[in-house]
Amino acid sequence: MAGEAQEHPNWAGLVPGGVQPWKTLSSRVLVDGFRVVLEDRVQTSSGAEVVYQYRPRGPRAMFVLPVTAEGEAVLIRQYRYPLQATIWEVVAGGVEPGENLLAAAARELAEEVGGTAAEWVPLPGFYPQPSISGVVFYPLLALGVTLGTAAPEDGEVIERAVLPLAEVYRMLEAGEIQDGPSSLTLWHARRPLQERGLL
Repeated sequence: MAGEAQEHPNWAGLVPGGVQPWKTLSSRVLVDGFRVVLEDRVQTSSGAEVVYQYRPRGPRAMFVLPVTAEGEAVLIRQYRYPLQATIWEVVAGGVEPGENLLAAAARELAEEVGGTAAEWVPLPGFYPQPSISGVVFYPLLALGVTLGTAAPEDGEVIERAVLPLAEVYRMLEAGEIQDGPSSLTLWHARRPLQERGLL
């Protein structure tokens, strides 16, 4: 992958903690397959017993803000079936089991917008829905991106848009980018873009 990046310092901390204040009494699989959902009976630190339904730790995803050598951002408009709507997003996708995080980011960049990056800047990772999911998201800023032919998956309906960075941040501030992880990726990318004189 061109332009190898280091991991962001906070990525190493996105792991289970030490002492767990809740005790798992029983666990069963509600949904098996691609998106596993568990139902656990747990005892809280106060002694109360509660039932918790959640996605366990394990799944990871990459979020990429591509910026061309000309200093323009590459966003996508993607149809999302659960919303019955098409929304603005940054490039994103799941990390395959055993796949390197940066290799996954490069793969998604190529698939969704036909892009390759000259430089990668890791941004702080985050938990998108910690009350119901153990999924971890890892965002990156991709710089010096050149665009070619995209190769989206069969189930993806994606439109690529190349926009001035100032317009993308206007959209963010106006609430026009309604995908939470995309908004947070853009928020974290603002400082490195400003430091490079791109914004």
